[in-house]
This record gives sequence, structure tokens and C-alpha cells, in this order.
Amino acid sequence: MVNNFIKKSVFFVVSFITLGVFFLGAKEITLGGKNGWTSFESQENIASGQGRYGYDCIQLASNSFRNDIYTDLFINFEDLNNLIAEGDYSVHSNSLQLSSQSKMENYAGLSRNIGGLSVFGQPGTFLGSEGIVGSFSVEFWLCPSLSENGEIILNWESSKNVDGKLHYQILNATFNKGHLEWNLTNLFESYTPNQKLDEITLKGTSTIIPDQWSYHVLSYDCESGYLEYIVNGFTEDFKYMTSNGQENGEIALVSLGNPAELTLCQEYTGKIDDFRIVRHPYSVPEFQSSENAGKIGNTRFVPNGGRFVTKPIMVSTGSNLNSISAEVDIPDQTAILFYARSGDNYYNWTKDYPEWVPIENNQQLKGLTGLYFQLAAELYPDGEGELSPSITQIVLDYTELPEPLAPFVVKAQAGNGCVTVSWNYSVDDTAGGYYLYYGNRPGEYLGRVALEGESPVNVGNTTSYTLTGLENGKIYYFAVATWSAYDDRVVGKLSKEVYARPLARLK
Repeated sequence: MVNNFIKKSVFFVVSFITLGVFFLGAKEITLGGKNGWTSFESQENIASGQGRYGYDCIQLASNSFRNDIYTDLFINFEDLNNLIAEGDYSVHSNSLQLSSQSKMENYAGLSRNIGGLSVFGQPGTFLGSEGIVGSFSVEFWLCPSLSENGEIILNWESSKNVDGKLHYQILNATFNKGHLEWNLTNLFESYTPNQKLDEITLKGTSTIIPDQWSYHVLSYDCESGYLEYIVNGFTEDFKYMTSNGQENGEIALVSLGNPAELTLCQEYTGKIDDFRIVRHPYSVPEFQSSENAGKIGNTRFVPNGGRFVTKPIMVSTGSNLNSISAEVDIPDQTAILFYARSGDNYYNWTKDYPEWVPIENNQQLKGLTGLYFQLAAELYPDGEGELSPSITQIVLDYTELPEPLAPFVVKAQAGNGCVTVSWNYSVDDTAGGYYLYYGNRPGEYLGRVALEGESPVNVGNTTSYTLTGLENGKIYYFAVATWSAYDDRVVGKLSKEVYARPLARLK
């Protein structure tokens, strides 16, 4: 989200009623648009994107990796200047470009077979540490342009000293006859004599089709010794890294040597997206749940949709929400549902109270009245999860109750322990009655001694009122304000101030 902004523009609509003419304050509040969106009270599966006219929009979040405590490295290719979205890694060199033809979020990495991306892990990271490491998985999306033999997607080369001998270590993934093939050399450390673990190869069986996205995972479980290669949710090849090659054998662990650079797409033409290394074996993420394992991760946007709720928007007492006008993009099979609620005291609001009212875009609304308005929206993707609706801007059209004019003429007549204040009727046809303010200082109406009550006193629809119980010899100041016939909480400005001094000798 970007800058918090609520823009108000005011205009007036003249409305005619049988008793005369008055002005209704018709106003607008704009959310989003050219000045960006406010922060929300709550949001779920929602992200920002590029909407109409180049403005930020609200759309569904990508059905992509979610960082957690096990994430060692995450590269989402959303920003060339900050490629490492998660993980203590540094970029040594980069010849990748950004492509808007992404699988996840807005951008993917585009390789033109001129060097790729090289990163180096700091001490404590998976590839930046020496010794025994635990479970891991390497995951990414791939969309090759050619898938020619020998194209290198991933390459890590290092060495380690074993009993005074130098052993080279290799982890790479290359294309071979239209399939991706993983090679692991001298990565596993066995405690069983003559166990052959120096050269491990896992071969894919699915043909990688050019210009189509596919999801690839290399996973190792240190508790079972199970090493597998997964494509689009299906296991394509596996081995048990155990003494007998079976599930119940003695487990071989991964032991890494000197930290070295990891290179992605070094010799490759095509796109890559959402590359991640995590410190646990592969499992189907909850956010990618599907009844069909072959479709795991294949949806671009969160399949269950998303929702956001604005913060309560303060207007004025008695305001009516007339309509909302939303600038939206709703591709085929997608949907956006809007809701609104209103009230006078949002401090006692809960998730479900006041009740949310379903509303339509550009629909004339009734019954949404109060000092606060709040909006919510639900966004749903198409059935394949490839398309998301978006909202670039929402304009709230609402009407404020006008503040009625104060009486033009006000007088005060002192008496014995009392003062009678009189005025003429307000010329405003929206006047419903009057408040009488009093106090002992000019402009400060904090009186409390009158038998009729503390200031201000609601005197109803009358033009004269006497306050009693006042102290003789002390000066009092008075003003009158008009309250609205539509809502007595809507009070206009004060009249001119008058004063009087009660005296015992006055009758």
C-alpha cells in the first residue's frame, strides 16, 4: 500500500421542500486513485498492483511462496534492485531482466543465456555454512523458451576435505532431451563402508514444454533419507539415501564443504519465478491446497479469494451514504462484492456489529446513516485462478445534514436570581429547536448552577427561556444555537453573545 490519503471535495445541491429552500451538503470521499490507498483495518489475501491510468489498485494476492521460519532464500524477481526478498544472501552478479509475463505476482526473471544470477550465502545460511545440514527443498517456477540439451538452470560447485583428500561437490539442474535432470555429486556423507553416494542423478519424466510454466522441487528428508524430484505436484524420480537404498536403512546426511556461489540460469533462455530454498522437505502448502495434486501451485492467484476492510471513515453526525462509485476491472468469471455499514460510535463495533449490508457499485443506498462509514470488499478469481479482479478507486457519495442557522436577534433580561433570554426564530427551515448556552466568562459557556440544568440546556422549539437559581450580582454570558429538525445531534453555530447580571432588587 502507498500513501494514506482521503480526499474530500464539497459541492452543494439545492433541494426544494414545501416550506422553503435549504442546502444539503453533498460530499465525496475518494479512496485510492491518483493519491494511493489508505491502510486497511484488516486484509486477507490482498495485494497491490497496477490499475487503470497507472494508479495503484487492490487485487488478489499471488498464490506464491509464503515466507516462514524455514525460509533460507527467496527470490521473487519483483525488484531488480532488491532481488533477495528473504534470506541472508548477497547478489554477486546479475544479467537477468524482469518480464511481466510472470507466474507469480507482477514480474519474473528473464534470462537470455548471458550469465544468469549469482548469489552468495552468508554464514548461517544453507549454502553459506560448512558441515552437516538437515532437510531441505529447492523450489522454483520455470518457463523455458527452448529447453535445449545442456541448458543450466541451477549450479552450485564447491569442495570439501575428507581424510586429507579434496572432493569436489556439485548440485545442478540441467536440461536433457526435454527433461530436467538433477545431479548431486559428493553431497551425502555415509558411515557405511562401500556405500556409493558420490554420484546421484534424479531424472524428470515430464517433457518441459517451451513457453509453458512448470513447478519444480528437489526435496530431501533427513529423517527418512528420502530424496525426490517433483514436477507440478507429482513425484518424477526418487531415491532413498540409506545404506540399503530402502526406507529402513541407515540414513546418509548432506555434508557441505566450502561456501560457494549459487548460479541460476547461467546458460538458459527463458523465464524463472519465485525461487526458494527452505530448510524442510517438500509438503503441500496450505495456501496451495487442492484436491488434485497435479494442480498444486498452478493457480496464479489465491483460489479462495481475498477481502479487505477499510478503517472507519469519520464524516459528520447524521450523514447518509448515498452510493459508492468504484473504478474496477472484473475479468470474465471473476467477481467483486461490496459491503458497507455505518454508526455513531465505532469504539463498540465488532467484526459483525453493526451488520454489514451488501451493496452494489453505483447503486442508490438507503439506511446507511451515522457519524462513521466503513466499507469492505471481497475479490474472487476465475475458476482456473489465472485472473484477478481489481479496484483502482472507490468514491463514496454521501450527504451531510446541514447545520441550521442561529437566531439573528438575541436578548437577555436580568431578574432576581434569574435571567430570561429571548430570540427570534431561526430563518432556517431545518430548525427543530434550540440550545441555550450560559457561563461566567465571555465565550466560555460552562455554567452549572441553573436549576434548569448544566449548559447547554435544550429548551425545545421556543423563543424565550428563563434560567433560575443564578447568583445575584454575578454577570452571566449567553448564546443560542439551533438544532436540526432531522437530527437533534446536528447543532449549528452559536448566535451572537449577550449578557446580564441578576440582582436582588430586580423583580
